[in-house]
Amino acid sequence: MLHGRTTECQRLDQLLAEARSGHSGTLVISGEPGIGKSALLDYLEGQASGCRVMRASGVESEMELAFAGLHQLGLPNLHELERLPVPLRDALMGAFGLRDPPDRFLVGIATLMLFSEVAQQQPLVCLVDDVQWLDQASVQALAFTGRRLLAEPVLLVFAARENAGGELVVLR
Repeated sequence: MLHGRTTECQRLDQLLAEARSGHSGTLVISGEPGIGKSALLDYLEGQASGCRVMRASGVESEMELAFAGLHQLGLPNLHELERLPVPLRDALMGAFGLRDPPDRFLVGIATLMLFSEVAQQQPLVCLVDDVQWLDQASVQALAFTGRRLLAEPVLLVFAARENAGGELVVLR
């Protein structure tokens, strides 16, 4: 446990247990810089034995680069794209710069399906830090995914500064 973060760690443990039992979850951790949001993500990653972990961090200098954040999450999983229908595979390949620029709606659907496919093998924990510096296209795709996860063993956890704005405020 993190010192002074028993309640938060227990909540993360609960969400992880739910993901392991086949229930999806999405959580946004928000707060001022330096309060330990990244430490909570580190804690969750350390607890995620038996799960596949995908992790990305927003980078201020990449905010204007469409799909830079999604690229961090998806590039290590290129081999998984084979299992997606061709239009969705092409959309993610476009997001990763390997095809023509994609339709953003298709990228959202493809991200949802990719996460669902990965989670069929083992529960998936997706951690995204510094969301306030993530490019808008990635935020939209991840928020789209978070809102549509139902009964997949997928846990999405975002860490953002307060007043980061954008799509994440509507996640459940």
